[in-house]
Amino acid sequence: MKDIVTYSASENQLYEDVRAIIEEARANAIRSVDFNRVLMYWKTGRRVFEEEQNGADRADYGSLLIERLAQRLEPGYGSGFSKRQLHFSVQFYRTYPKVNALRSQLNWTQYRTLIQISDPDKREYYELESVNNCWTARELERQKNSLLYERLLKSNDKEAVLAVARKERIPESPTEVVKDPMYLEFLGLEQKAHYYESELEDSLITHLKDFLMELGNGFLFSDRQKRILIEDDEYKIDLVFYNRLLRCFVLIDLKTHKATHQDLGQLQMYVNYYDRVEKLPDENPTIGILLCTEKNDTAVRMTLPEDNTTIIASKYELYLPSTEQLVEEVEEGKREFDRLKQQESARQAESNAE
Repeated sequence: MKDIVTYSASENQLYEDVRAIIEEARANAIRSVDFNRVLMYWKTGRRVFEEEQNGADRADYGSLLIERLAQRLEPGYGSGFSKRQLHFSVQFYRTYPKVNALRSQLNWTQYRTLIQISDPDKREYYELESVNNCWTARELERQKNSLLYERLLKSNDKEAVLAVARKERIPESPTEVVKDPMYLEFLGLEQKAHYYESELEDSLITHLKDFLMELGNGFLFSDRQKRILIEDDEYKIDLVFYNRLLRCFVLIDLKTHKATHQDLGQLQMYVNYYDRVEKLPDENPTIGILLCTEKNDTAVRMTLPEDNTTIIASKYELYLPSTEQLVEEVEEGKREFDRLKQQESARQAESNAE
């Protein structure tokens, strides 16, 4: 029988330190290969673009040039130099004409997604958030397809959203990080008329990484089914998170039905408990999110105090709607946000007049 080898604490520490060095070197090598590929496509795009300018007087010159070049490159270098990829490389150079603007943290697949975004501000947002949150190419594609940028703009100014992404400021209110609606298509739940709340909670915990990405920046998981006692009555909070940017606890109450005023009242009690018992003096007030299948925005506003900033009702969807439905939902939310801002401005004007 093979002898069992034991190691001292210092040997174990040595092993862990060297292993970390090796893993870091491997990761850096992969990133280096990825970025060299990005540079290769950028240089290819620049060279083809320069050649295109020589035949600018012919409308079909650029397309024909790329087609003929692909016919020669693809047999020897593979599909990475197909006509389509060469068109992408030229578009890449046109979108990012300065090589020092390229980010080494992003790979070619991510840049290929970014260059297809025509709005410069929207493209910058996804570029920055990909770097800030270490998104993979698949995660970037998912966030873009779920209209993350537009959903944040429903209740925030564009300048504020970009400033957070640029790390020029940190979020100051829940609406800057909490999205409505939230899309939970990653749970992969089959379509049926009704789910138990425990099923939804179990699935969210199983897919915690994806849920944290959908929640947004700064969220850290703390607890599930958090037990609290108020005198002799026991209550359980479905999910507890902490947001390090807002510096506060975030309580999530899951409902598989339309939000009611009783649901909001219960969540308010949980928030009050955390503020009075759990929150430290230097932390910000606790936020409560009621995650529900449907909500009446007017009923929510009537239930909560006018100055409410800590209780949010957010609708969730188990499936990503079509692009047209997504756009319509976002536009409807922006119209509602603008209407509420106008009402608030009118109230302030009346108050100043008095």
